Amino acid sequence: MNNPHNVLLFGITRDLVGQNRLAVQLPDNSRVADLMTVLHQQYPTLAGIQSILVAVNSEYADADQILSPTDEIALIPPVSGG
Repeated sequence: MNNPHNVLLFGITRDLVGQNRLAVQLPDNSRVADLMTVLHQQYPTLAGIQSILVAVNSEYADADQILSPTDEIALIPPVSGG
C-alpha cells in the first residue's frame, strides 16, 4: 500500500523543486534510499546535488532506515561557508 510521506525541503533543494514541502507516495516499509530514488526520478536536478543529507524526526538517517508515514523527513543540502 502506498502512503504519503511529507518531506521538508531547505536551501538549494527547495529552490530546485520550487516548493518547501512535498508529499511523496511510497510503499510500506520503504527506506530512505527508496525515497531518494523516487525524488531523483521526479526531480532529476536533485540527483546532481552531492551530499544531500536526510533527517528523519530531527536525526540524520542512513540510507537503509525504514520510513513511516508519520515521520518528519527533511532534505538537508550541503552548506558552503566562507
